[in-house]
Amino acid sequence: MAWLMLLAAGLLEVVWAFSMKQSAGFTRLLPTLVTAVAMVASVVLLASAMRSLPLGTAYAVWTGIGALGAFVAGIVFLGESASPMRLGAAALILAGLALMKLATPD
Repeated sequence: MAWLMLLAAGLLEVVWAFSMKQSAGFTRLLPTLVTAVAMVASVVLLASAMRSLPLGTAYAVWTGIGALGAFVAGIVFLGESASPMRLGAAALILAGLALMKLATPD
């Protein structure tokens, strides 16, 4: 259950990062509200997952999901570059997340 909460927390991190970009520096109300709600929900889920997962694992996976998700959202929705070097860097982050999961007891 902790891993599912951590996954949800990471996905909410993607939501708040994307909505923060859409808020134009917190000058647009709806994206600003989405950012705030998603941030709080993400941190609450992260804290819940940390009850049974090690700090380093939980935090690394949370930020990794957020980083990869924001990277993909930027490419898909904002037309950001998908250069081979950027894709390679994202693959390294993904490999690190997989290793972190494998190295952590359930």
